[in-house]
Amino acid sequence: MRRVVAGTAALALSSALAAVAQSGTATAAAPASSAAPQAPKVVFAENFENGQGVTPILVTGYTGAAPVNQTYTADPAWLTACNGWITSPQNPGVAPANSGCGGWWPSAQQMAGALGKWSGGEAAKNHAVTAYTNGDPGANKTQLETRKPVDIGAAGRFLAFSVDVAEVNCHGNHAKLGFYLLDGSTAVPTFTTPIEPCAKPGGTVDGIPVGTYTSDSPVLFRGSTVGLRLVNFQGSGYGNDAAYDNVRVLDVTPRLDVAYSPGQAEAGKPVTLTFTITNTSELAEKKGWSFTEKLPDGFTPVGVAPVTDCSGASVRAGAGQVKVTGTLAAGKASCTASVVVTSERAGTYTTCAADLVESVGVNPPGCASVRFLPRVLVFDAHAHGGSLSAPLIRVAPLVPSDLTCTATAGSDEHKLVNARLGQVGSLGVIATDATGKVDPAGLRTATASATTARIRLLGGAVTADEIVSVARARSDDSGHVTTDTQVNFSNLRVNGVRIAKLKANLTIDIPRVGKVVINEVTHTGGGAGIAVNAVHIHTLGDVDIVVGHARAALTRPGTPCPVV
Repeated sequence: MRRVVAGTAALALSSALAAVAQSGTATAAAPASSAAPQAPKVVFAENFENGQGVTPILVTGYTGAAPVNQTYTADPAWLTACNGWITSPQNPGVAPANSGCGGWWPSAQQMAGALGKWSGGEAAKNHAVTAYTNGDPGANKTQLETRKPVDIGAAGRFLAFSVDVAEVNCHGNHAKLGFYLLDGSTAVPTFTTPIEPCAKPGGTVDGIPVGTYTSDSPVLFRGSTVGLRLVNFQGSGYGNDAAYDNVRVLDVTPRLDVAYSPGQAEAGKPVTLTFTITNTSELAEKKGWSFTEKLPDGFTPVGVAPVTDCSGASVRAGAGQVKVTGTLAAGKASCTASVVVTSERAGTYTTCAADLVESVGVNPPGCASVRFLPRVLVFDAHAHGGSLSAPLIRVAPLVPSDLTCTATAGSDEHKLVNARLGQVGSLGVIATDATGKVDPAGLRTATASATTARIRLLGGAVTADEIVSVARARSDDSGHVTTDTQVNFSNLRVNGVRIAKLKANLTIDIPRVGKVVINEVTHTGGGAGIAVNAVHIHTLGDVDIVVGHARAALTRPGTPCPVV
């Protein structure tokens, strides 16, 4: 038959684990959205209309539509005594030769017509498989079975069946139909209560009990191909007169979705990874699904217990993955399982279907991303051109530039044409700068620099045309801070000797004067900062002179900034 109503809309729930009759009025499926249950997918459908003409045929002589081209078999008892005929009201009113129908043939045609009306089609043209049991067929015999398996795309799917059935002569013994899904030679029942239209009709058409019957306890099917078997448990030919049409196998596998909340956080802060398992629109119970999702590299669970509202669920996070098993309860549109995770390293991370290590009974998800921003570190940068400390005199740092212990990027720059360090020396142009910058990736750099020209100290014992000192502290995407310094000299001379090669903390003694340290480097703040003095002089008279000082640090909020 040509079914007019939506093929999956008639799916509905009834008493648990029973195959039940449905209402004859179909409801349109809700518009699909990322959160709404969607209609089941039809993986196999047979309406017995392919190639039909005016001559009725036995079901064993029928071939279904392409591309499946399904053919069928049945036990011999269901191919004789007016059983197994595909007919419609448009066929001749005289029973086929040797059909065993006799005068019961018009009644068989009436059942096919009633099924056409029930499904919203044209009764006169509708074809159905009929059985008028003009004899005892025997109990537990196969009334219909597919000859070849149907590819369902993948193993581990939830499958359900749906069929339209009509029955007459309800005063006699009733047909008792059971559908099985075939996984190779294994028959998997889709029911606990057989289909019995006379006892539980969905409605009546022209006085004939009819209904659409659906398994309300879908099977978690392990194979990747499926066959179908219809068994009639009624062995009597007194009554047991029924017809069936619109046989369907439905994929009712739930959909898995993933999401991070919030979608952006500072590295090391917690985010919630939520798995949503969304039912199909018939909202039947889905028991036994499971999946294991690999976490992005570097992700670790936070010490918070997983949360789930899925029935009988287990959620385990560890070893770089999350494993979830559970059940979608009947009538429940969706359920969730959540774990709290973090990453110490900044970056954008994505979780997709390709990250499923294994899954059974769920459709793979799309992608979800989370961005971990670099840690917000505190800038601290200072520079000056020179300073003096002596028993009787003190010269404060000259031309200081300071960016003091702040999370806000910025800069401080100053310049002076010339200066003196008391009676011990003179300096030319001094330029200093202290900056804190955030690059497009969110990484931070604190920099301090001091440039001092025309240095003459201790009566010419220490001279230079120019000294440049730089200190830097830089963060990486894990929040780790690296530091470095750079000192450049132009024509530096100590006690008349030109200094050509520099190394950190180069110490030179000037007899009867004191000690000179060139490129003096000190690590601060437990490695989060660094300081450099281009020239540091300490005389025998306890005079302390610094020229070209720069220091920089990046520290965690709440941590004291280094003090030199």
